[in-house]
Amino acid sequence: MSVFRRHRVRAALLGALVLPATLVATSPAHANPAKDGDAPLRQRVEQVVARGAVGAYADVRDENGHRTARAGRARLKGTRPVPHDPVFRVGSTTKAFVATVVLQLAGEGRLTLEDPVERWLPGLVPGGDGVSVRQLLNHTSGLFDYSQDKDVPLFGPEFLRNRLRTYTAEELVRIALRNPPSFAPGKGWQYSNTNYLLAGMIIEKVTGRSYAEEITRRILRPLGLRRTFLPGTSPAIPGRHAHGYMPLTMEPDAELVDITGFNPSVAGAAGEMISSAGDVQRFFAALLQGRLLRPAQLAEMTRTVDISRETGLQGAGYGLGLEVMPLSCGGKTWAHGGSSPGFNTYVGNTRDARRQVVVSATGMTRNESLAAARELVDKALCGTS
Repeated sequence: MSVFRRHRVRAALLGALVLPATLVATSPAHANPAKDGDAPLRQRVEQVVARGAVGAYADVRDENGHRTARAGRARLKGTRPVPHDPVFRVGSTTKAFVATVVLQLAGEGRLTLEDPVERWLPGLVPGGDGVSVRQLLNHTSGLFDYSQDKDVPLFGPEFLRNRLRTYTAEELVRIALRNPPSFAPGKGWQYSNTNYLLAGMIIEKVTGRSYAEEITRRILRPLGLRRTFLPGTSPAIPGRHAHGYMPLTMEPDAELVDITGFNPSVAGAAGEMISSAGDVQRFFAALLQGRLLRPAQLAEMTRTVDISRETGLQGAGYGLGLEVMPLSCGGKTWAHGGSSPGFNTYVGNTRDARRQVVVSATGMTRNESLAAARELVDKALCGTS
């Protein structure tokens, strides 16, 4: 979960979290009807758009009920507003689902967090006997992030030309492994999408089913997350949605192109998922309230590595598929947001899952807009939105 910086745009495109993460609501809050147009929330969403996004949608659930707001357009050159309650690409929020499945398998005794990668994927990772499952999930493996390799175009004209290309997880991992590790396993922290491709492959080795099938079987169906999809190689976004846009260059006034439809196999277990605000909130509520993991595994998930130095945010941490970020009012948020070409997702939850916020923005091109989205999450969790 790294803070967005322009020189790190490639990593951000696959969803290294752009801000503090998730805030979950109580069950009564989920039952209350949404009030679209809450003035303070609407003003903050409008700021996200005014500072450099095509459209934005926010959903807040807390002890005061359920509020939503939207601003901007569904299409850059259109007149229709951002849809109410849209689905959107959530990027690295996918990682929290993948980590949950791995931890469920650990709770069932089918693997351990200290298992070396070599045990499950023999011969794939050089030095894989020294890299543990835990180190994949908390990004302490040191493995190079494939999304930073020049042969995986994620931005600009080359990405447009390759947007429908199908990648396999093994292909992307092998591209990553052409590069030397950033540090010895366990000797540092660096966000790497490669870690979660490997985690997805381990799920398949352990269960005989793909990570997508296991997420569907273990999480989506039991929780009734009917608007959450793992599209595989399909470029389509099912359901009502805003269009996603990305600039062709990093120039301030670069042309924005519609990138709504692309083959998400380039993200895979690191970030392919499509979801809605309500589904994301229900997932994190169930997770943080202990309905998806046994106590021992939830405790492991919430044990964090300090990443203050790497992110520049004092008090920031990374657990097993969970980002932990400080709030301006004290306390922290627990979740995982993400980015995908054309879409940015911000998620925030209190640890007790009594408050939550999800923000989806399209066509973000300016740091000021990112800052406005981060502020929206912070204020919502602090009860001042």
